[in-house]
Amino acid sequence: MPTFTPLEWLLLAVAALAVGAAKSGMPAFGPIPAALFASVLPAKASTGAVLGLLLVGDLIAVRMYHAHADWTILRRLIPTVVAGVLLGVVVLGFADDAAVRRIIGATLILLVVLRVALMLRQRREGAESRPVAPALAYVFGPLGGFTTMIANAAGPVMTIYFVASRLPVQAILGTAAWFFLLVNAFKVPFSVGLGLMTPQSLLLNLLLVPALLVGALGGRAVARRISPTWFERIVLILTFASGVYLLARG
Repeated sequence: MPTFTPLEWLLLAVAALAVGAAKSGMPAFGPIPAALFASVLPAKASTGAVLGLLLVGDLIAVRMYHAHADWTILRRLIPTVVAGVLLGVVVLGFADDAAVRRIIGATLILLVVLRVALMLRQRREGAESRPVAPALAYVFGPLGGFTTMIANAAGPVMTIYFVASRLPVQAILGTAAWFFLLVNAFKVPFSVGLGLMTPQSLLLNLLLVPALLVGALGGRAVARRISPTWFERIVLILTFASGVYLLARG
């Protein structure tokens, strides 16, 4: 277990709090753990360190929202996500920490640009209520699998897709809960094999679980009160900010 300064422990606790909030009702907070863990630990090691926390959060999220999942969307996405995860495994095997940070930062910013462009087009055409085409699963699925494998940063990717699919907030939470539980469990053997998920990282996870539980309770309470419009705005703003931060560190 590395020796952390008080400030670093605070950042890790905030990251765990954000994991709980993201998994229980505020997926807009999803980019924060990846950015904070990568600021305290080496970027590659941070992916394994946060994975155990994410799995705990996934179990909580499924317990809260399992009845609201859209399984049609999940069945469409999962096969395409596997390809992205496998590509991420290859990249993690060869890329250094700086490259991983730059890839994730650029990807997050690109996603925000694409989503804003889609919103503007829909508004101009008067088609705001029209969901995205099912074929976009073949874009977002691999992209989500890739970003979740190399930095556990697929929350913004998939939330943008779920929001653009015009799912209600509760359905977004339920679909995301099952999606990430399945995908993160699939990632575990690869993370262990790459030496990213270790006994030391699991011990760190155990110490941070209390903060995660506090975040989970708060996230669920806030999710019941937020409007869909502000929900998406928060997603886009935090996604963009996280991307800029990771690029600047790279």
